[in-house]
Amino acid sequence: MKKTFLTVATSLATLVAVAQPAAIDTVPAIALSEVEVLGARASQNTPVAFTNITSQQLAAQNHGLDIPFLLTTTPSVITTSDAGAGVGYTSMRVRGTDATRINITVNDIPLNDAESHGIYWVNTPDFTSSVRDMQVQRGVGTSTNGSGAFGASVNMRTQSFASDPYAEISGSYGSFNTNKETLRVGSGLLGDHWAVEARLSHIGSDGYRDRASSKLVSYFGQVGYFNDRTSVRFITFGGKEDTYHAWDGISRSDLKDNRTYNPNGEIKHDGVVTGFYDDQKDIYRQTHYQLIGNHTFNPEWKLNVALHYTDGYGYYQEYKNARTLKEYGLQPVVTAEGTSKKASLVRKKCVDSGFGGMVFSLQYAGDRLAATLGGGINRYSNDHYGNVIWVENYTSQLAPDHEYYRNNGRKTDFNIYIKGNYVITGGLSAYADLQYRHIGYRITGDNDKWDWTADPERLQVLDIDEPFDFFNPKAGLNWQIDAKNRAYASFAVAQKEPTRNNYTDGLFLKHPTSEKLLDWEAGYEFRSGNFSAGANFYYMHYKDQLVLNGKINEIGELMAENVPSSYRMGVELVAGYRFTPWLRWDVNATFSRNRIKDYVGYVSDYDADTWDDMWTQTEIHAGNTTIAFSPSVTVGSMIALDYKGFTASLQSQYVSRQYLDNFERKEDSLDPYFVNNLDVAYTFDLPGVRGITVGATIYNLFNEKYETNGYSMTSALYPGGSKDNKYTLYSDPRFYPMAGINALGHITLRF
Repeated sequence: MKKTFLTVATSLATLVAVAQPAAIDTVPAIALSEVEVLGARASQNTPVAFTNITSQQLAAQNHGLDIPFLLTTTPSVITTSDAGAGVGYTSMRVRGTDATRINITVNDIPLNDAESHGIYWVNTPDFTSSVRDMQVQRGVGTSTNGSGAFGASVNMRTQSFASDPYAEISGSYGSFNTNKETLRVGSGLLGDHWAVEARLSHIGSDGYRDRASSKLVSYFGQVGYFNDRTSVRFITFGGKEDTYHAWDGISRSDLKDNRTYNPNGEIKHDGVVTGFYDDQKDIYRQTHYQLIGNHTFNPEWKLNVALHYTDGYGYYQEYKNARTLKEYGLQPVVTAEGTSKKASLVRKKCVDSGFGGMVFSLQYAGDRLAATLGGGINRYSNDHYGNVIWVENYTSQLAPDHEYYRNNGRKTDFNIYIKGNYVITGGLSAYADLQYRHIGYRITGDNDKWDWTADPERLQVLDIDEPFDFFNPKAGLNWQIDAKNRAYASFAVAQKEPTRNNYTDGLFLKHPTSEKLLDWEAGYEFRSGNFSAGANFYYMHYKDQLVLNGKINEIGELMAENVPSSYRMGVELVAGYRFTPWLRWDVNATFSRNRIKDYVGYVSDYDADTWDDMWTQTEIHAGNTTIAFSPSVTVGSMIALDYKGFTASLQSQYVSRQYLDNFERKEDSLDPYFVNNLDVAYTFDLPGVRGITVGATIYNLFNEKYETNGYSMTSALYPGGSKDNKYTLYSDPRFYPMAGINALGHITLRF
C-alpha cells in the first residue's frame, strides 16, 4: 500500500510541474437556500456568540480525521482522541463543557444520543464530506431541538444539490496506516425538478496506541424534488464502525517509557500480562433517515417540516480478568484443587435502539420583525443487555450467549419555541426566545453493576421514571452601529436533564438532579475590508451542574456528579487580518475562570496496608476549586496562503493546564500543550478532469509530547484502615497520549 501511494504521489508531482494552476472548482448548486429554513440558526442580528464554517473550509482539512479535529481553530474548542491519532473515538469540549452538554443537530434534527446525550462521531465517519456548512454557537445559544446546550451547539446542514452532473474521488494515506477513500457522485438537474446524489467512504487506521485500530465505512444519499417554492428531500446516511478498545489511559511512568501502550484486552495470569484478547472490539451500525419538506408561501412566510428515524445496533466484547462469577449469574468453578468464585471471562454487551420523530419551523420575515415558531416531538427506546460467551476453565454448563442483565430505556422529548428579532430603530434590534421542553424518561430492568448495598446483594435494579418540564427564556439586544461596528448583549436560561450514565454510574441510593444555567453574554465586533476583530464576554452561573469528577466507568466513560453552585466566566477574543489578497492570519483566544463554590467531593476509602476497598466513601471539603477539564487559557491561530492554486496553512493551538478532577492538584492534571499542523496543497487542471488537488498535512509539526484527556480515580487512603487516623488523598492518574509528528498525503480528482 505504501509503495502504491508513493508511486501515485511521484506521478502526480510530475504532472504538477507541467500543469497550469487553476482555482479550486466548485460545482454550481441548485438555489434551494431561499426555500430551506433552519430554525436553530443564528443570524448576524442575533445577540449570541457564533462561528460559521463553510464546506470549503471543512474540505480543506477533511483528509481523514473526525469532525472535532476540524474545529480546533474555533474559539474555546479543544479535542480528544482515545487512539491518539484523531480517528476512532474522538470528542470535543467547548468552554470546558464535555460532549454530553453540546447540542448537535443535522438539518435541525437531533444527532446526540437521547440517553447518553453524547455524540459518537465514529458512528458516522466522513460525514464532513456531506456537510454544506456548520454553525457553532457558544454558550446557551438559540433554542434548538434535542438535549440542552450547556456549553455550545453545533448546527449542520447537509450538502446542496449540484445543478450539473459531477463525480469526485479522493483518497488519503499516511502515518499509522491511516487511510481514507471517498467517492461522491451527483446527477445534476433532472427534468428541471429532480436530483440524486450519493457518497461512499472508508476510513481505516492502526491508531497511534497499540492495537487501537479503526475500520470505518459510511454512506450518504439524497433524492430531491424542487420547484420555485417547494423542495422535498429524502436523505439517508449512516455508518458501521469496528474499533479496538483504547478506552483506558496509561500511567505517568508509561508516558515516559511506553507512550503507545494500550492496556485494553490484557490477559493476565497471576497478575502477569501474558497476551491480549484479539476481539476486544466495539462494533456498531447506525442508519439515519430524514424526509424534509420546505415551502415558501410568499416572501414573508416559509415552512420546514421534517420526519426522521435513526436505527442503531451494536455491541462490544471484552476480556475481563478474575471476575466474581455470581455477578454474572454463574456458578463457582469446581476443580480438584478446590472451588473458585472467580474466573476470567469474555462478556458481550449489546444495545438495540430506535429514535424517531418530527421537527418543524415556521419562519416569518417582515420589514422590522423576523420570527420563528418551531419545535419537535421525538421518541427513543434502547434495549441494553449483556452476555457471557466464554469462561476460563468453566466446569458447569454455559448456555450459548448466557444473558446476565437486561434493561430498557425509553424517552419522550417534546419542545416548542418562538423567537424573533425586532428592529426598534436604525441598527438597534431586540431579540426574544421562549422555549418550553418536556422530557419523560424511564429506565427499567437490571443494570450490569453489582449493588453491594442491597440485601441480599444483587445486580442494581433500575426503576427510574422521571418527568422534566423546563421553561427556557432568552433575550437580548443587537446594535449594528454602522457598517463596520456591531455590539450585542443577551441573557439566557437553559435547563437539562441527567444522562443515563448519571443515573447508572452514581451512588446507588442517590439520583442525580437536573441542572440550570443562567448565561450572560456581551460582545463587540469590528469588520473592515482587511481587518476584523471581536470580543465576547460571558458569565455562566450553574445550579446543580453535573461536572466530571475524575472517575471513569467500566467502559472508560468519564463520570459526573452534581455540584450545588459553580460558574464559568471569561472573554473570547478573535481577530483576522488579510495582508494581501492571498495571505491571511486569523487568531482567537479565550481567557476564563471556571470555579466550583465550596466543592465537596466523595472518594472511595482504602486500607493502606491491604488496599482492600472498604465500600464506603469519605466526604472531602475542598473549598473553591477549578472545574475539571476547564483550561483557563486556549489560543488558536491559522495563517493561510492561497496563491494561484497553491494553498498552505499553519494551524496552531495552545491549551493551558487542565485538572483531571475537582480537587485542583497538579499531580492530577494535564500539562499545557502547544501543537502545530501544517497543510499544503496544489490544485490544477488536466484534459478531461475538472480539477485535481494534491497535498499533504503534517500533524504535530514540532513533535510535542502531550495528552488531551485522562482521569484521576482519587481515593482516601487510611493507615491500617482506621477511620480514627487522618486520611491522605491518593491517586494514580491515567492519561491518553497523542501522537507525535505524523503526516497524511491526499489527492482529490473532480470530474
